[in-house]
Amino acid sequence: MAEHPHATLVRKGYDAFSRGDMDTLREILSGDCAHHVPGDHPLSGDFKGQDSVLDLYRRLNEETSGTLRVELRNVLVDNRGHAVALHRFTAERGDKRIDETGCLVFRIVGEKVTDIDECTEDLDTVNAFWS
Repeated sequence: MAEHPHATLVRKGYDAFSRGDMDTLREILSGDCAHHVPGDHPLSGDFKGQDSVLDLYRRLNEETSGTLRVELRNVLVDNRGHAVALHRFTAERGDKRIDETGCLVFRIVGEKVTDIDECTEDLDTVNAFWS
């Protein structure tokens, strides 16, 4: 059976993020997209608009000196415009290291990502890493 188009879109986004391909990410994100990052640290909050979301991704790479790696484990879809991607992420930041499981919940309209909600396995660990 062929993969659902929303799963394919999410995989394309993860691949582009991993390669630092902001042009491809710009193609798949709606102009008014939002990425919601949980926690209480300098990179948490609501990032609204394509430029703000892409700047978040740039900052993640910058803050980790390019060590941030995301391994996509699975993508689940509901055929109603939602996709959930489960991943493992690792990074180093100064003398800190993180190895966590997380997920992104995507809302997709047409062939564009309109909203991304981020969830993590251990919010205290994430807060400590980014603070």
